Amino acid sequence: MYTYLFLQRSPDLILPEGIAGSLHLVTAADVTAVVEPDLDLESLQVNDERLMQAVLCHDRVIRDLFGQTTVLPLRFGTCFVSKDKLVEHLTTHANVYLEKLGQLAGQAEFTLKLTPQAPPENSLPEATSGKAYFLAKKQRWQQQADFQNQQQQSLAELQRAIAHLCPHLIVGEPREGIERFYLLAPRAAELTLSAAIERLQVEYPSWHLSLGEALPPYHFV
Repeated sequence: MYTYLFLQRSPDLILPEGIAGSLHLVTAADVTAVVEPDLDLESLQVNDERLMQAVLCHDRVIRDLFGQTTVLPLRFGTCFVSKDKLVEHLTTHANVYLEKLGQLAGQAEFTLKLTPQAPPENSLPEATSGKAYFLAKKQRWQQQADFQNQQQQSLAELQRAIAHLCPHLIVGEPREGIERFYLLAPRAAELTLSAAIERLQVEYPSWHLSLGEALPPYHFV
């Protein structure tokens, strides 16, 4: 039984379409699972394109329901062998899930990306050799090294400032030189958070700060 997420029992949900069919609710001990009972997970893995489409649909369902209520997202590919096993799982872990749902009520996850700005490029003398040229080249290298050292110091200061701004913070793995921070903050405070990030941008110009949209709490479940 393919399962997308858990949420607190709610009679007013509007269920979107799933990956290949209709979604259903399975409830036990006030915790509800959103499932697609007839989905054949193996059939989604026949080629990369179909698998990617399934991953995107999984995310679409979670985002749609996140727009209606508080959710605990599950990883793509989460399945239970039967409805009975799912009910047993929900019953066993209901207190944990209900507590977590209470903690996440009204909260959203924001991805903050920090992209390092390139060091300034000072032009070298037109001469291709000579003492002046090599001295200028050495100076440019030193300036770039100083800039990068200062940039790393700024990154440490930025992380402290972001943690002060939003204590619920997870530092992600850098990818392609871009630092990632996952922030958990009230959805209602999105504009306030965005304004605070803009102020940090002015204070730390050696990094480009980009705040993403409000998302389900993927990293905080």
